[in-house]
Amino acid sequence: MKNLILILALSLAGAAHAQDAGEGTGGILRVLDKVTGDVSDLTLQAGETAALGHLKVTLEECRYPAANPSGDAFVKVIVRYRDDPLPAFNGWLVASSPALNAMDNPRYDVWALRCMTS
Repeated sequence: MKNLILILALSLAGAAHAQDAGEGTGGILRVLDKVTGDVSDLTLQAGETAALGHLKVTLEECRYPAANPSGDAFVKVIVRYRDDPLPAFNGWLVASSPALNAMDNPRYDVWALRCMTS
């Protein structure tokens, strides 16, 4: 029983340790138009909005692991489709796991590539 409690305590302590993150000045997103097959990269500064086809993409912030800036990117975006006042997507995109929190749109896919660190 003592061993079980010790193992449980050690695993909880490891899970509670947060990874340090840096914040990029902007990020790079890739957009696929599934109808035409066109692929475009958007380079946006934090707070900037770009229009591409029927989309308006706003990059709110981009974070990356401080110990490995090129290792991953976590990008907070708002994507609007056409003139719909409600966003088609509002959330975090993870570069290493694009399907984890993907935008659900019949025409477009948007995913994070990397953060700009300088």
